[in-house]
Order: sequence, then structure tokens, then C-alpha cells
Amino acid sequence: MTPHTDLCLVLGLVLAALSVPAFVAAYSDGRRPIAPVASGMIAVGLVAYALGTAQGAYAPADVPEAFFRVVARFLP
Repeated sequence: MTPHTDLCLVLGLVLAALSVPAFVAAYSDGRRPIAPVASGMIAVGLVAYALGTAQGAYAPADVPEAFFRVVARFLP
């Protein structure tokens, strides 16, 4: 687990979490969900990159620790 893969994992998970409500809102308004699908694909790519680069380094229990490491790196 490097800081780079932690950041990719956290950004991917946050982006995925934000794209789900955007997808539902676009679908319920009758619009084509182009931006939410694109952001979801970017999120999947970031998470896949993080998991592929740090092979076997992330278990589901390690995800909160990765969040805290990323937040701690950016807070003074």
C-alpha cells in the first residue's frame, strides 16, 4: 500500500458513491445519464488500478484505514 494507490482507491470509491445518486436523478428526470456513467467508469478504473497495482494489499477491512491515511495526508 503506497500513498499513490491509497489516493486512487479513495478517489475511486468517493466518485463511485457520488455517481450513483446522479445516475438515479438523471434516470428519474428522463435524461440520459451520460455524465454519471462516465464518472462511474472512471471510478471503476481508479479502483481497479489501485487494486491491481497493490496486489492483495487491500482487504475490505483496510478501506477505512486507507481513507484515514489520505485524509491525514491532506490535513495539516
